[in-house]
Amino acid sequence: MDPTKPRNPGKVEWSGENPGIYFKEDPDGDWTALGIFFRVVLSPHGAGTTMIVLEKPDEEAGLPDANNICLTDNEELTEYLISDYMSKFPSFRGRKGLQHMSYRKIDDVTSRGDLREYRTESVIAGDLEVVMSWLDLQEPFAAEVAAEIGATGEHDMYSVFLEAKAAEISVNGHYFSGQLTTRNFLGRETSTAFMAISETWLTPAG
Repeated sequence: MDPTKPRNPGKVEWSGENPGIYFKEDPDGDWTALGIFFRVVLSPHGAGTTMIVLEKPDEEAGLPDANNICLTDNEELTEYLISDYMSKFPSFRGRKGLQHMSYRKIDDVTSRGDLREYRTESVIAGDLEVVMSWLDLQEPFAAEVAAEIGATGEHDMYSVFLEAKAAEISVNGHYFSGQLTTRNFLGRETSTAFMAISETWLTPAG
């Protein structure tokens, strides 16, 4: 951060939490299961929660043929997050499952864990219970990411990350297969399961 410019003049788009879990069957292959969670406290479409899990990210299928599911309590916010952000994230870009997932309205969300060792987000939507768990959390680190190297290529992003050495995704007690791997993230090797908290996205000024 430039100490002579303590204020980012860009437009604040949204702020909240955005942790993810990405699995592979083969460490050298493509992603075979993906999960992402949004807890937004500020946005042009208000606050809300969205959980998206893709057990078969490259299949044009939703329930009951594939656990490609979107759970939301604010559909307008969810559409905005998918179109302007998530669909541009490298791991989700071009995934057929994202276009064919089944949508369900959230009835209840329960968070467990204080981020010192683990965090679990459990979402109930009708007859579905979808759970994402981040386990064996590591020390937090702060990130300041400029648009040109960011996940969308269009937004500045500030966040606090906690790497998880283990993780799980389940739908009604059925656990997604695959394993975590590592990735290069801002010059450091980290797990493909991570908590992202205190996260804010901005459109750069000018």
